[in-house]
Amino acid sequence: MPKASWNGAVLAEADADAVRVVEGNVYFPPESVDHRYLRESRSETFCHWKGTASYYDVVVDGEVNPDAAWFYAAPKPEAAHIGGHVAFWKGVQVDAEA
Repeated sequence: MPKASWNGAVLAEADADAVRVVEGNVYFPPESVDHRYLRESRSETFCHWKGTASYYDVVVDGEVNPDAAWFYAAPKPEAAHIGGHVAFWKGVQVDAEA
């Protein structure tokens, strides 16, 4: 069961619905993410095969990890299976086999 945590808080925990992509990132289904720890960011990036990613800041106990989570609201067709799913980086511990 994949799990993401930062600063002592569990940000996401999923069952078999989590998706690992070629780059190795784990994408958590939206219902497995604790959105209390996410704050919308204005940042966006573009991936040639997934499309435009939007970001969240991760906020735990007043500490902010800027742009530490991202998602694809409208991914390209090749990445449709991760649409709306959330992935983490920048110090967020993602244990794919938790």
